Formats: sequence, structure tokens, C-alpha cells
Amino acid sequence: MNFNEIQELIKLIGKSNLTEFKLKDKDFEVQIRTDKFQKNGVQTIVSAAQPMQVMAHQAAPAPAVNPASALKIDTPADAPSTTPGKNLIEIKSPIVGTFYRSSGPDKPSFTKVGDQVKSGDVVCIIEAMKLFNEIESDTSGTIVKVCVEDASPVEYDQVLFLVEA
Repeated sequence: MNFNEIQELIKLIGKSNLTEFKLKDKDFEVQIRTDKFQKNGVQTIVSAAQPMQVMAHQAAPAPAVNPASALKIDTPADAPSTTPGKNLIEIKSPIVGTFYRSSGPDKPSFTKVGDQVKSGDVVCIIEAMKLFNEIESDTSGTIVKVCVEDASPVEYDQVLFLVEA
């Protein structure tokens, strides 16, 4: 892949809704993260037989976003306080992947704030490497807070839900 092809790839990804793109081919690797992934703009790291770095042009600044509206967490006004306490139990991600609250875009969420869950109930799906893994609750109680936005990436051991026992 030559420099012009890399620049064209950066432009295409900058125009798309992707947050991260990786391409590996034998001894060549390209990783591109957009301003949706980091606030610094488009960042490109290129590795070849001889490591080199290419910094792409700065993407147009993102429109100003009210921090309160940027994160949509499912919490009704009458929900109990979510400050860590004795009664709150965390349901954590057992794998790295993409978090989904329902089995499809037109399907209802597995759980929402205020729902009662029992140990073994499916609370969400995490997609990892094109496999959809059902995540089950390991505790019984009431969902107090959904800590992750639908269709967002999650890390291993990241808190997904807070459950009041």
C-alpha cells in the first residue's frame, strides 16, 4: 500500500461513521482511529517492515456537545441513587466486544431500568469476532442503571449494569 492509497483510505474513513479501522497484511499494518474514538482528530499509525508513523491531517472539529446530553444513560427520575453501596451489584462484561441491549434493531431490550432479573436471565448481547454472546445475570434483583450505551464497544470487566439486590 503506497502513501496515496493510505491518504485516500483516511479520507474515506473520515467521511464514514467508523471510529476505528485496522488492516493487517503479512508485514504491513494500518490502524486508523477517528475523532469519534479520540478527541484529537484522525490518527493513523502505519507499521511495515521498517516501522514508520504517518500523522494524518486534522479532522474538522466536532460540533460542540453538551456533556450532559452526550452520554445517554437509562435512568428514570424515580430510580434509587446509584452511588455505590452495599445493595448494588455490578454486572460486568466477561469479554471485549460490542454491547447490544437487544437481539436486533427492531427487537425490545432484554432489560431496562426497573426490570426484575433473576440469576441466569439474559441481560444483553456482546458481539465479539462476529459471534453474538448472550450475557446472563449472575445475581437476582432490580436493574438500577444501564452503564453502557447501546452498540458501543466494551472492555473486559467493564461494568454494564448496576443491580440492587
